[in-house]
Amino acid sequence: MKLTLGKIADTVKGKLVGDPSIVITGISGIKEARKGDITFLANSKYQRLMKITRASAIITSRDLADSDKPLIITANPSLAFSKVVELVYPNHIGYPKGIHPSAVISKSAKIGKNVSIGPNVIIENNVSVGNNTLIYGGCYIGSFTVIGQDCLIYPNVTIREKIEIGRHVIVHSGTVIGSDGFGFATVRGVQKKITQIGAVVIEDDVEIGANVTIDRARFDKTVIGKGTKIDNLVQIAHNVVIGKNCIIVAQVGISGSTTIGKGVILAGQAGLVGHITVGDGAIVAAQAGVTKSVPKGTKVSGYPAKPHQTAKKVNACVQRLPEMYRRVKELEERIKQLEASKSKNG
Repeated sequence: MKLTLGKIADTVKGKLVGDPSIVITGISGIKEARKGDITFLANSKYQRLMKITRASAIITSRDLADSDKPLIITANPSLAFSKVVELVYPNHIGYPKGIHPSAVISKSAKIGKNVSIGPNVIIENNVSVGNNTLIYGGCYIGSFTVIGQDCLIYPNVTIREKIEIGRHVIVHSGTVIGSDGFGFATVRGVQKKITQIGAVVIEDDVEIGANVTIDRARFDKTVIGKGTKIDNLVQIAHNVVIGKNCIIVAQVGISGSTTIGKGVILAGQAGLVGHITVGDGAIVAAQAGVTKSVPKGTKVSGYPAKPHQTAKKVNACVQRLPEMYRRVKELEERIKQLEASKSKNG
């Protein structure tokens, strides 16, 4: 298919500045792009690259539209570029179709229409899988679990018993949903396991990265709200409730019974203690240690986490400690000299 700049502009509903007949043969990042490629720029930090990129066209926003090259101006360049990727490389993966003969599926399981199940998948009793869902090889689906339609489960995912997964959910390889919550009671110096009999609910349009662990609740349910996106290597403990449209970045750890509001961002390696609340729209900066509840709409950072501006001031003081230490030592020496002089002069 011959792909022109005019067709791309129409597809992303952007304003074209330049020749609509220019043919686009590839897509690439702004640094790596060559003639014939289309690229994008969404961050003003890299605006200088618009002058030197070899790309034949750039998708960008109105605020950054300063280049001699042909431009497609959109409100969201990143999203527009994603649509172009789908246009240039449609169905480039080629998903498997049908049910592999090595899959082990209980007779009591209900499998919807157009479901694809890869090799060595195990589906236990009374599982329900919705229409058009794809389950890659090596996955395990426990008894009484429900998976909605149009889901994509990548290889070697474990979804244990009594899990509810909504529509359009993506789960990446190595993730475990429904592992036991970390609950023990000390009896005469010995750790005794507390049985975890609750469930996990994953709502519609959630994406869960690779090697994520989401523990089942002790009695009720652990909940991941609609539209939330979870990066790789995240730990979500029992009875955690996460609201809609949150972003949880790699290596975040959320302790048990914590409630996360709507639209919250937890940056990489943030750690949250249990039984606290993070309000709607709050932002927890990378590596923050959250030891108490965070009000809605606030940004916190540092350890223990505090309002971001306060944390920046504290960090600035810490950076000056070596110089302050040197000055204190100098002042101590001067005081000693003054005291010695005073004692000598009687």
